[in-house]
Amino acid sequence: MVPPGGEPPVSPRRLPAEWDPQDGVLLTWPHGGGDWASRLGEVEPVFLRLAAEISAREWVLIVCADDAHRRHVRDRLEHAGANLQRIDLRVAPSNDTWARDHGPITVADGDHWLLLDFRFNGWGGKYPAQLDDCISARLHADDAFGSVALHPVDLELEGGAIDCDGAGTLLTTEACLLHGNRNPGLDRHRIEALLKRHLGVTRVLWLANGMLAGDDTDGHIDTLARFCDRHTIAHVACPDPHDVHHRPLQAMTAELARLRTSAGAPYRLVELPLPAAIHDRDGRRLPATHANFLVIDDAVLVPTYDDPSDAVALTRLQGCFPDRRVVGIDCRPLIEQFGSLHCVTMQLPRGVLKPTPVA
Repeated sequence: MVPPGGEPPVSPRRLPAEWDPQDGVLLTWPHGGGDWASRLGEVEPVFLRLAAEISAREWVLIVCADDAHRRHVRDRLEHAGANLQRIDLRVAPSNDTWARDHGPITVADGDHWLLLDFRFNGWGGKYPAQLDDCISARLHADDAFGSVALHPVDLELEGGAIDCDGAGTLLTTEACLLHGNRNPGLDRHRIEALLKRHLGVTRVLWLANGMLAGDDTDGHIDTLARFCDRHTIAHVACPDPHDVHHRPLQAMTAELARLRTSAGAPYRLVELPLPAAIHDRDGRRLPATHANFLVIDDAVLVPTYDDPSDAVALTRLQGCFPDRRVVGIDCRPLIEQFGSLHCVTMQLPRGVLKPTPVA
């Protein structure tokens, strides 16, 4: 309802920034029944490194496929030197490992937290997702979040499709959120209205340009451009005029330069160089990007690819986050399934978890 003054009521909700204080991070562990079956030996070390780095600073909530898988994960974590006192292992069947997209999106709703359980359809029906779509509800039923409520939302929205500055501004791409395989029948105006309603954001900044070869998400923003604070955006750039990314990323950079903060100032733009082309066994280019970093308490975990661009990206991101340690993690195994570090994680703000340590 619009009050007599004509202005709509201000939403009590706020979508926090990733750099806000956290309880922990959600991981869904790879298993032999999913797409990682033939590559478990390659990909598990990446998850072990993530769990070790995160558990040194905050909680890690890990989804295991069944009880036997839970025992396996615990043994691997112990041998890897992870802090078991900050690891909570829960059981929920899963299709895959991309927690960013099937995990809950947390908003502050007045003076309490609310977990939003958006629909997840496997990036527009590309992959099976019926088990992943139930993970948040299963974790909530298992008391992983204590008294924090879980609210189902009848809208298909993946966490990797949005990025927020914590002050009401959301960044996204037209290619993903306006694609007909997500929410057919909803136009840009309606989707923007629903984002404002459910997430409490006041501005939605849409990018019409930008792409990453090998990406199967239809253009998730977390592979292209990310807020580092309310005034800074780190983004992928490709100076090589012979690379297929050169023109679309140049166009995206020009779009970013035209954006303004809520105060009307241009954003400080920080370029993250695109790694040299990496191809899989079938010759397909894989979506290697340094923009797929994760901010946690006291650290920023950055995907690396054994490429000269690694050192440049780490240095530039250290300048964006001077009060946190920037840590590189080799994510070459992850991109074999077309995602990277941020894609397999979902941060949970402080006050959300009710953890039970594994040891």
